[in-house]
Amino acid sequence: MSPTIFMIMLSSLATGTIITITSHHWLLAWIGLEMNTLSIIPIISSTHHPRSTEAATKYFLTQAAASALILFSSMINAWETGTWDITQLSSTPSHILLTTALAMKLGLVPMHFWLPEVLQGSTLMTALIITTWQKLAPMTLIYLTINSLSTTILLLMGLAST
Repeated sequence: MSPTIFMIMLSSLATGTIITITSHHWLLAWIGLEMNTLSIIPIISSTHHPRSTEAATKYFLTQAAASALILFSSMINAWETGTWDITQLSSTPSHILLTTALAMKLGLVPMHFWLPEVLQGSTLMTALIITTWQKLAPMTLIYLTINSLSTTILLLMGLAST
């Protein structure tokens, strides 16, 4: 991958994270998460090896499923409350779906099986980006919705992950 394309991918990765971190609207947060997913895929598959292609495919499928769950959770919440505001999460199905989706995006224990396989097929620098930078946006969404989510379940997932 040429340095110009690599820098474009890294800047779009940073832009997606910033969009998600600064948003208070579910659709804008979802767009930022999708930008993150779509910008890391070429970085994962930059080495032309079957393992990196497999890792990029697994990463894409897992993150797309988690993003769909986040969008579905926000649609259920918008239907019940009439607002797309992130901080006003009030329905129980939205809580459960959002916790599941964010755990899948973060690679927490019940939904963590994709993470070691993706890291094995990636280079060291790509694995570093996946395990650090890619976790900023979902963690921000957890911080924004912490009053609505089940603290006990989040603590159990965090403890089991360690």
